Amino acid sequence: MAQVGHRVDYLAGFCCPVGGLAAGKPRVLCHENQIYLSNGTEYVYVYDQEGRLMKAVYRFPDQVWHVELLPFHQQLYILCAGVGIYCISLDYESRLVKQAGGDENDCFSSVLPMGSDVCTFPDATLCTFTLLNNVLVTLSQVQGKWCMNLHELPGPESTENLPCQPISHVDITTSTSNDGDVSLAHFLPVLCCASSPSTTEHKEDLRHSGGFMLDEPLFSLLFGVDAAMLDSPMILCGFPDGQLCSVPLKALRSPDNHSCEDSPVKILHHLEEPVVFIGALRTERKSLDTEEQPAYGDLGCDCVVALGHYGKMVAIKAAQGEEVRVPELREYYLQGPVLCAACSGGSRMYYSTHSDIYAVDLDGNTPEAEKVEDSTGTLPSALSPASLSICSVVALSLSSRESEGESELLALSAKGRLMTCGLYSPEDTQPIKMNPDKAGQRIKELLSGIGHVSERVSSLKKAVDQKNQALTCLNQVMNVSAALLSSQNGQKPINCTITAHWSHVLVQDTLTVSCILENSTECSLDRGWTFCVQLFPSSFDFEEDSSDAATTYTFPIDQLLPGNKTEVTLPLGPAEGSKLELPLTVSCSLYYSLREILDIVSESTELLDDLLSDDSSGLSPDREGICLPLKEATVDLLHCLRLHGANGAPEASPPAAAICLPVDPLDTFLKFSQMQTNLQKVEGNDEIGPGALGPLGDGYLAPSVASIKVSSELLRTALKDVCAEASLCCAVLRWLFAENTEADALRSQDMAAVRGLAPDGGEVELNIREVSVSDLNSEDPIQAVEIIIQSTPLANMCQLHHAVVRRIQTLVLEQAAQDSSPPDIRVQYLQQIQANHEMLLKEAQSLRDHLCLGSDLDATVEKLLHVYQQLRNPSLVVMPHVR
Repeated sequence: MAQVGHRVDYLAGFCCPVGGLAAGKPRVLCHENQIYLSNGTEYVYVYDQEGRLMKAVYRFPDQVWHVELLPFHQQLYILCAGVGIYCISLDYESRLVKQAGGDENDCFSSVLPMGSDVCTFPDATLCTFTLLNNVLVTLSQVQGKWCMNLHELPGPESTENLPCQPISHVDITTSTSNDGDVSLAHFLPVLCCASSPSTTEHKEDLRHSGGFMLDEPLFSLLFGVDAAMLDSPMILCGFPDGQLCSVPLKALRSPDNHSCEDSPVKILHHLEEPVVFIGALRTERKSLDTEEQPAYGDLGCDCVVALGHYGKMVAIKAAQGEEVRVPELREYYLQGPVLCAACSGGSRMYYSTHSDIYAVDLDGNTPEAEKVEDSTGTLPSALSPASLSICSVVALSLSSRESEGESELLALSAKGRLMTCGLYSPEDTQPIKMNPDKAGQRIKELLSGIGHVSERVSSLKKAVDQKNQALTCLNQVMNVSAALLSSQNGQKPINCTITAHWSHVLVQDTLTVSCILENSTECSLDRGWTFCVQLFPSSFDFEEDSSDAATTYTFPIDQLLPGNKTEVTLPLGPAEGSKLELPLTVSCSLYYSLREILDIVSESTELLDDLLSDDSSGLSPDREGICLPLKEATVDLLHCLRLHGANGAPEASPPAAAICLPVDPLDTFLKFSQMQTNLQKVEGNDEIGPGALGPLGDGYLAPSVASIKVSSELLRTALKDVCAEASLCCAVLRWLFAENTEADALRSQDMAAVRGLAPDGGEVELNIREVSVSDLNSEDPIQAVEIIIQSTPLANMCQLHHAVVRRIQTLVLEQAAQDSSPPDIRVQYLQQIQANHEMLLKEAQSLRDHLCLGSDLDATVEKLLHVYQQLRNPSLVVMPHVR
């Protein structure tokens, strides 16, 4: 289509939330010199365009969703979300001026509150409404269904704000509802009225409510012959799922409209995307001799259009067939997303996107259309939208103020600026002689245009900068991810070191773990990256969801330049009311949330629509991102022991205070039971000897012992570097405590035994000696190293036993590739040991069953501990791997 000229004039600015106004709720209406504006907040403004001043401001309990005007009745209808529809008489403006002291310039400082008690049509489920003559048609959503209600409007002379009950209703079921669909939640349905010229009494009221008149042929073809004979206006409904349907207004008055078999609802089309606008156009000129044709004259429109949010448009008209009129339907695809649209009786429709306002012309008599289509009266096969160079407009309407053949477009920008745009065709304008008044007006228009172009250039530049910044961040994330994923089996460019050690914090020794993150890449880890450390207890493998049992620490990274390091320290103390469970698994990873990239462009709604489509389920902050694992390590009791000398050797370090942990419930029970036994003996005058405390008292319980035998040949091969400086037993002890930061003294002394304190204060002892094992081999004895673990608390012995076994397993796997020639093993002896262990396991299970029955507890516990001790001291030796 031809280029559309325009003159932009800024009228006023209105309050705007951070990030700008969103499309869908704002509304701009005009009648004569008055502009009625809702910016999607709880306010509705009345603005005098001629005097350029605010006439009235109304404040409602919640967000305003829809506004419509009845000029004939001088009434304004406003839908407040969660409350209902208010009916305001336009003489409230004069009352507001009187309240402000009689000065119209001061009325803006006085806001008229509209409470819930003056709501004319209270209904919290209302989504939209439309007006026609003396009736109100509302659309609400109840339990996943749409319900259309019909109300009688109060007369202009009515002064009582009594709630008006609906007189009839009909249910409409769509393919999808807003209840469970996040992508449709912020879209409201579109409701308007279509009528034939014979059934319209107040054409001005029909126009201000978004309705239109249709030619008789199109009305009959679109809604059916029955609807035309019924002589009833039709209610058109566009839903967020894309469904476009119609309901006869007179069917709502019928008493039997609840019948499912004779439902008055008729589906016209399905856009498959949220409907944002329904309108009508005049594509054929009835009188070509008439130079000026009113925007909304007596002639009806011959084309109905419906526009979707993503730019899909459908146009329906009555085309001339061979003998009779036939319906013609065409679908077009415009640039989206569409924020709002407007049209009024002519052949042009105006719609707004984030970047511009476009005008499309469906005039079937334009030269462009004649070249494309040979038959008269058909729709063009393609549309050529013309740009108006006005960006980020969220509300549009055609003004009733027209002069010298121009139409005026009212627009509200996302920043809350109200503007008028005078529309004309550049080819129709003729050079005129400038006088001072016209020259001044022309200069004013040029300055306004320059200001608007500057604002648009600034907006586009900001959008481009935001996109470049987002792409830079995304490129950095991909480079770091590629560097880590390509070096999974080698040295990682981003390395993490995990170390457990003791720290003195707040006059108390605390067990902590330090994680050092080193960046060896050429990229800088900037804002958006998060260093995550997870602590898993020893039992997490047996739980259904290990993530619930883990404790997660997150450390945002401001900036980590190439070659730099950062360190974080975490306490390993247990939760309140529990003991520290060892071993612990420490897992380190890098996480980058895609929300960080979206936050860069959050101020631009257009960019958000580009990056996230409205049919997406949304991003979840804790799951949507890139997670790169770095390292996983296990912290066991060998890392956490506080050591001092053994066998008369000088202390490696002074004993330190243990972590203040809750008392073991089992120890408390045993001590309390023994105290009661002693008290009973004292009361019975029994003599209390050294053994009167019984076999389970404190200081009398024999230490729990476990032993592990490992082939000397295997250890010498694996620890040959350490064995060159010290004896084999000393080398094994140094190897076991190699990752313990408190064991510096072991590296300088020749020691084969050590004692230490566990984190809970229990004392443990580790002895290493060389032994000969003759039962396994029929010939020469096997030289082995025996590691003996002793501890009075049984839990500490188990934890230390697990730590030693875990290191031996790792050593055996590392030495599996070494050539070795193990001696011949007596298979019969091994089978006997296996049979003995099976019998011990059965005996342990039987003793545990006796404990559940509660019979002879002391003897049963003593036997069970003895069986466990036998199981932890097998007569086996860890040998080199046999291939």
